Amino acid sequence: MLNRSIAPPIKDAIDYALTLKPYDHYLLDNGVPVYTIDAGAQDVLQVELVFYAGNYFEQRKGIAAATNYMLKNGTSKRTAFQINEDFEYYGAYCNRSCYNETAVISLHTLSKHIEKLLPVIQDMLTDSIFPEEELNIYKQNSQQRLKVNLQKAEFVAGRLIDSYLYGEKHPYGTYTKLEDIEGLSTGEIKKFYQDYYLKGQCVMFVSGKLPVGLAQLLNKHFGQLNVVKPTYKLPVIESHPAGQKKYRIQNDESAVQGAIRIGAPFPNRHHPDFKRVVVLNNVFGGFFGSRLMGNIREEKGYTYGIYSYLQNHIAQSAWIISTEAGKDVCEKTIDEVYLEMKKLRDEKIDEEELLLVRNYMIGGILGDLDGPFQIMAKWKNIILNNLDEQYFYESVQEIKTVSAEALQDLANKYLQPDLFYELVVY
Repeated sequence: MLNRSIAPPIKDAIDYALTLKPYDHYLLDNGVPVYTIDAGAQDVLQVELVFYAGNYFEQRKGIAAATNYMLKNGTSKRTAFQINEDFEYYGAYCNRSCYNETAVISLHTLSKHIEKLLPVIQDMLTDSIFPEEELNIYKQNSQQRLKVNLQKAEFVAGRLIDSYLYGEKHPYGTYTKLEDIEGLSTGEIKKFYQDYYLKGQCVMFVSGKLPVGLAQLLNKHFGQLNVVKPTYKLPVIESHPAGQKKYRIQNDESAVQGAIRIGAPFPNRHHPDFKRVVVLNNVFGGFFGSRLMGNIREEKGYTYGIYSYLQNHIAQSAWIISTEAGKDVCEKTIDEVYLEMKKLRDEKIDEEELLLVRNYMIGGILGDLDGPFQIMAKWKNIILNNLDEQYFYESVQEIKTVSAEALQDLANKYLQPDLFYELVVY
């Protein structure tokens, strides 16, 4: 009988052996790969069609996002209203998302309705007509949203720090202006649609409770398209970082706080230091118990929150510190960020703190593996970055075993203030 007077033993998260559930994989008739995870207790399904159609490939700013958004805005058979009704009738949700490198059409539905909804996705994908009146509505809404966002210091800071790190002409550093949105035309959108959707590179990810015959259904609706298997490689585009490294921008004269961004270029996931730097980043500013949070929020009270992170880009990355602070303490906040960098360069992280970070990170991964959609998100990140299953297990091993000495060496290599761009937008 269970003795409830004795507390159960506490087990550190790092003592768990993590396993990434393997995917099933097959090709459609046109060679497009499909990755599937059959799991979960509920009869729900997520289908994602990923195209290499992000702003990395656009010739005019804003074309990639506009094309992706308007895929749901009318075909020769259905109006935008009818398309939305088709999904809502079955309690399903179809979303479009455009990122730097890729663009996604995703469907969330009950598994039993997939046969009814795949024809709608096929219609959107193969017969979008991009009505002029829908484009005008898109332009009006996008311009209004941009005008509102441009009044926010944090929005402006996020755009500018990327332009300093990569150059304004690089896909990671470019940003859309009001005149770019106004200049969008249906002709250019249709050309982008033809090149990067109808004849582009595509990969599919399906997760959840997979119904019988799903492979045949996917092949029926998407296996005859002219899309091809992706190479998982991007064209090389050189970055041109800004020459100056310190910026102070007045965006709103009545502002009471400033948005601070401090960032430095960093290699992508294929670099041998990347997995260990992820651990160092968590010590530095990657979670609520980090050095930056403890000093600048808890001790100094300069901000409600401050974080550091590695950007989730495929070709190259950057190490960013992000926060908002009162105008009168912005410079002090920056000084404290550099002080925390110095401490990590000069002193080894003690084992108690390192154990806390290890447990936090492993616990986070355990949460990320809870459910088919989350598992597929892990796989999607690995596959689109042209990595393999070993990368996951090597990352877990680094979290569990990387030494304080190795992290100190990395701090001395990367956490040097003269490597970082510094921006405050008031």
